[in-house]
Amino acid sequence: MKSVKNNIQDNSICVLGIGFDQNSSFQKGASLAPNRIRESYFCDSSNLWSEKGLDLESIPHLYDLGNLDFKTELDPFNHITGSVTSVLERGNHLICLGGDHSITFPIIKGYAHRYKALNILNLDAHPDLYDSLDGNIHSHACPFARIMENKLAKRLVQAGIRTTNGHQREQAQKFGVEVKEMRDGTGWLDDLEFDGPVYLSVDLDCLDPAFAPGVSHHEPGGMTTRQVIDIIQHLKGKLIGADIVEYNPDRDLFSMTSMVAAKLLKEIIARIHEDNC
Repeated sequence: MKSVKNNIQDNSICVLGIGFDQNSSFQKGASLAPNRIRESYFCDSSNLWSEKGLDLESIPHLYDLGNLDFKTELDPFNHITGSVTSVLERGNHLICLGGDHSITFPIIKGYAHRYKALNILNLDAHPDLYDSLDGNIHSHACPFARIMENKLAKRLVQAGIRTTNGHQREQAQKFGVEVKEMRDGTGWLDDLEFDGPVYLSVDLDCLDPAFAPGVSHHEPGGMTTRQVIDIIQHLKGKLIGADIVEYNPDRDLFSMTSMVAAKLLKEIIARIHEDNC
C-alpha cells in the first residue's frame, strides 16, 4: 500500500483516514485510530497476505491517501463527502478508517452520488438509528437514521445487534431495516445475500469485547473475529467500499484491537480486489 495523495491511477483501491470523533457520545479517542491501524497493518508480527492467498503488496494500484485534516474545516461532514466523492468519481474503491460512526453518513452521501441502488451491510452492536441523541442529530448513534431518511440506500442490513431500545426498534420498522440480532443465534451468517453493490460498515464493537476491547462501548455477547472475517469473505454481493470505525486506542490492550482492525482491513482489501479488479 503506497502512501500518496495525488496522481493515483483510476480504478484503484484507496484507504483514507477519517480521524473524526466529535460526535462520540460517551468517550473520545477514535480520532487517533487511523494511524494506529496502519501501524498494525505493517507490523512485522504478521504479513501482508490475505487468507485466500493474495499478496497485498502485489496489488499495483493500492494507495494510502493519508488522513483528512479537520483543523481548518468549518463543516467536517461536507469535507468528508467532498473528499469521498473526488475519489469515487475516478472509478476508485475506498476504505475509510474512522473515527466514530457518525462519519458513515457523509461517506454514504458521497457513495450515493455514484451508486443509485446501494446496499449497506452494517456490523454493529448498536443500530445507530436514533433520531437524535442528547440533542445531536449527527451523533454517532444516528448515522443510519440520516442515511435512510435521505434515501441514500435501497437496503440496510444490520448484523450483530444486541442493544436495541424501543425507539430504535420503531426506527428500524419505519425505515424497513433488516436486523439480525445476536439473541436469535447466528444462522444468518450464511444467508447474507445482496442484489447490486454492497457497502460494508464495520463498527468494531460488533465483536465481543473479548476480541476487541479497544472500543468506547463494551457490549458483551458479540461476534467472534472469525465470524466477521467469514462475513467479509463469503457475503453474497459485490463489495465496492467499506469503513472500519469506533476503534479507540485509549481503551486498547497490547494493540489487540488495532491488530484485529488491521486484519479486517487486509481481508476487505482482498475482497474488493476479488470483486472488482
